[in-house]
Amino acid sequence: MKNTRIVVAGPRGRMGKEAVNLVLQTENYELVGVLDRKNEGKTLAEAEGMNSNAKIFTDIHECFKSTKPDVLIDLTTPEVGMEHTVTALEYGVRPVVGTTGFSKGDLAKLEDMCKQTGLGCIIAPNFAVGAVLMMKFSQMAAKYFNDVEIIELHHDQKLDAPSGTAVKTAEMIATVRETKKQGHVDEKETIQGARGAEYDGMHIHSVRLPGLIAHQQVMFGSDGQTLSIRHDSYNRASFMSGVKLAVDTVIENNSFVYGLENIIE
Repeated sequence: MKNTRIVVAGPRGRMGKEAVNLVLQTENYELVGVLDRKNEGKTLAEAEGMNSNAKIFTDIHECFKSTKPDVLIDLTTPEVGMEHTVTALEYGVRPVVGTTGFSKGDLAKLEDMCKQTGLGCIIAPNFAVGAVLMMKFSQMAAKYFNDVEIIELHHDQKLDAPSGTAVKTAEMIATVRETKKQGHVDEKETIQGARGAEYDGMHIHSVRLPGLIAHQQVMFGSDGQTLSIRHDSYNRASFMSGVKLAVDTVIENNSFVYGLENIIE
């Protein structure tokens, strides 16, 4: 079987390091290079002490020309991730992107590029399989519970709020839930923001604290009962099974996919 040639962007980040280890430890995966802001020309072994001679590139064009990868794994930031994803598609490289915070316009542009190039691209707000199941179960529950609030909890270094997972959950719920503005009709916030963000009448609350990794609870309420669906990631290795699933799928897929739930049977 032909090896899948992979470039990882952001290898010094906590998620990036996990992705590098995933590639190095997976049979039929080959780490052919990494993208970083510094250490141009060095290997990962030289710069980071990692067990890999993959070369570090600061220029994405030079990286793709030199390494000719099949897949780009990008776990950086929305701005950098968007630039990397567009460039990857231009070079015939299939992106797997775990960066959250893309706008609807960004997603529409990437989907259009996939149609034009015939390449697969997977954007996943969350790569933890359990988190994806939490979203799917919440969508199922929303058919029977019209009142719902989402509480997402992350480490205090996370840049976007609400999280991409929370937004994606709300979007999925909205496809089956009748639009309803929740709470008392005369409800008033005595401190602005107390009720959180609002999406289609639902409320989303963001918690940022050191010690957290990635957690989300979806609470449903009805007469005489509540239902809570919760997922917790306690380390970043929890996301790698989803990254592997996305890499294996994007090689065979020729279209744009937003959300891991679309490739989980």
